[in-house]
Amino acid sequence: MTPAFAHTGVGDASGFAHGFMHPIGGLDHVLVMVAVGVLAAHLSGRALWLVPGAFVLVMAVGGALAMAGVELPFVEVGVALSVVALGAAIALRLDLPLAAAMALVGLFAVFHGQAHGAEMPETASGLACGAGFILATTLLHASGVGLGIALARLGPLTGRRVAQVGGGLMALAGVAILAGLL
Repeated sequence: MTPAFAHTGVGDASGFAHGFMHPIGGLDHVLVMVAVGVLAAHLSGRALWLVPGAFVLVMAVGGALAMAGVELPFVEVGVALSVVALGAAIALRLDLPLAAAMALVGLFAVFHGQAHGAEMPETASGLACGAGFILATTLLHASGVGLGIALARLGPLTGRRVAQVGGGLMALAGVAILAGLL
């Protein structure tokens, strides 16, 4: 299994900057973070902040566990599967109950948190690095929410179709990541 994009372990590796660049430095992370926001926008209402909030909270816990030396198995597979699952949820326009959507993103968030925490250099400030990856994740979620709202404004049919095609392409990208093609 090849590592997911954001887990190369190269480049600037210090504190806040490292933490901030990790989520935006890999296709797998960017797709999932934006997808969480698009899904939240689709569900609307309280989901707009509870779904991304659940992801950020569980991701932070996963990161803290990794920094404490607690390792989960199959982290890279979990990250790649998150791309497939969230892409499919968007493509299929799943109308998940709020608790189910929060649980779904939380399940995958723990793997993303593990990836962030495990990649943190020992010389980096854990608090600064964590703040960086939480801020970047939050900004990507907000971008996804904005994208989801913009797609809805295209009209009920056009916006839905564009979101479904985008979700389908994301799911395919996740399959390619799992297969080691991306």
